Amino acid sequence: MKAYESFRIKDLELKNRLVMPPMCMYCAPRSRPTDFHRAHYGARALGGVGLVIMEATAVLPEGRISDNCLGLWSDDQVTPLADLVGHIHALGARAGIQIGHAGRKCGAAEETLYAPSALDYSDDGRYRTPKAMTQGDIDRTVAAFAAAAGRALAAGFDVVEVHGAHGYLVNQFLSPLSNHRTDGYGGTMEGRSRFLREVLAAVRTEWPKEKPLFLRVSAEDYADGGMTSEQMVAILRGVTDWVDVVHVSSGGVTPVLPPVFPGYQAAFSETIRRGVKLPTVAVGLITTMEMVEEILGNGRADLVALGRELLRNPFFPLTEARRLGIELPWPEQYRRAFL
Repeated sequence: MKAYESFRIKDLELKNRLVMPPMCMYCAPRSRPTDFHRAHYGARALGGVGLVIMEATAVLPEGRISDNCLGLWSDDQVTPLADLVGHIHALGARAGIQIGHAGRKCGAAEETLYAPSALDYSDDGRYRTPKAMTQGDIDRTVAAFAAAAGRALAAGFDVVEVHGAHGYLVNQFLSPLSNHRTDGYGGTMEGRSRFLREVLAAVRTEWPKEKPLFLRVSAEDYADGGMTSEQMVAILRGVTDWVDVVHVSSGGVTPVLPPVFPGYQAAFSETIRRGVKLPTVAVGLITTMEMVEEILGNGRADLVALGRELLRNPFFPLTEARRLGIELPWPEQYRRAFL
């Protein structure tokens, strides 16, 4: 099965094409990993995925989605993350980290909210009105992305993923629904994607060319006047000098909920893979190995991320292989389960 074939991109070789996607756990006091994170990520590494991508990790304190999100804005955050990387490696997987900034969806209580424009995310009072970013704010944030990538390298991560999806800051700049700027960062698609290009170029000053850089995007805003997958293809064609793999999600820039069904985002992955000529990761209610195989076998993605299934069953890659009659080695300590 293609799912269990190895995958190589630059200096990274994965033992299979199954990925644990970044999923916020909201349980990192002082924005540092805890024993929970060690157990959480270690279990999925032991359970057989090729790549574990850690949850959204803020590049600045005001970039946190909640008060209890991980951070990578300070050198003293490197060592605990390096310990976690070593743990993931020891249990058989490669380790990635998603770096991002929440923008107007920051839920950290004491922080100022920043966004491309002073537009509320919703009218229900859940979020405060953000401050429209000045050039100084933009420059500081771009530099913070670069510094976080350098710290990720120091921590030993194999992959850095820039979070450009789900209505967070990079996505806010890209979407005309949240970006009403009239300067060089707004208006046209070229202007709205300028912040993304600056972030990626800055990250590449710290993240070596021989190491893969992932970019997560929302291919569809699900609202009139918002981004579509065809527009995202045009934007992504302009960032291929920096990006190696596109992790394709959707939604989040407004409270509008997407129409959810099994594999509902795979078509977006296929559109971007074919239109941009970059490897993609498909994600979104992919719940069986038969679905994984259909996506990979039909060229809709190169890797498949399994979120909910890995929350329910950390050993999903191994249990599915056994169900399908594929011989994969289980951890020595657990082999008696099949005697």
